[in-house]
Amino acid sequence: MKKWILLSIAVAIVVLVLVVIVYPKQGFQWDEPPPSADSLAMQAQKKLGEEQTGCTEGSVTPAAVRNPGKKGRSKNQYIVIDSHTNRLYLRTPDSVLFGALCSTGTGASLVDSGGGRVWRFETPKGFYHIDSRLTDPWWRKPDWAFIEEGEPIPKKEADRLDPNIMGDYAVGFGNGYFIHGTIYERLIGVAVTHGCVRMRSDDIKRIYESAPVGTPVIIF
Repeated sequence: MKKWILLSIAVAIVVLVLVVIVYPKQGFQWDEPPPSADSLAMQAQKKLGEEQTGCTEGSVTPAAVRNPGKKGRSKNQYIVIDSHTNRLYLRTPDSVLFGALCSTGTGASLVDSGGGRVWRFETPKGFYHIDSRLTDPWWRKPDWAFIEEGEPIPKKEADRLDPNIMGDYAVGFGNGYFIHGTIYERLIGVAVTHGCVRMRSDDIKRIYESAPVGTPVIIF
């Protein structure tokens, strides 16, 4: 009986050694929590100045560019967008200068049953830079906006333009994506957009005034 007990103990020790020592060396990884905004911000500091690729398939929400505004970069200042909690932060490496609720992409898909096209409405994740600054932006409604509403796609370009839906200010971060105002402020804080980032009027004004062209944008 003692031999069996000793043998069982020996086997248990061998198994423990394999789990604790051998498996991690062979690539076993424990589950980790998602990265925080601070950790992503630290990563961003290493990437400032690098050109980033734009959005993937499903690029949406182009707008008519008006009054691009000044260029330049506020030293060590950048924007962080948490698409999980729908919050936007204007910050430096040391402190948060401003924080507000926002709305990001739904993640839903739309299929054009007549033409077979597919759009996925996601806010792109990654590292970007503000590349345009707009006042009184006009939205040029793409085909999916009419298909979504069950309306025919217009032949006249003028029938695509909406001067109100994007609010008073917008800042673009590439490939037709914008942080902008909205006429649907009651939905701010909910993931309801087609890819852009919406903010309340006072909040987007703060971002517009504080984020010149070149300001880094981190989205996760």
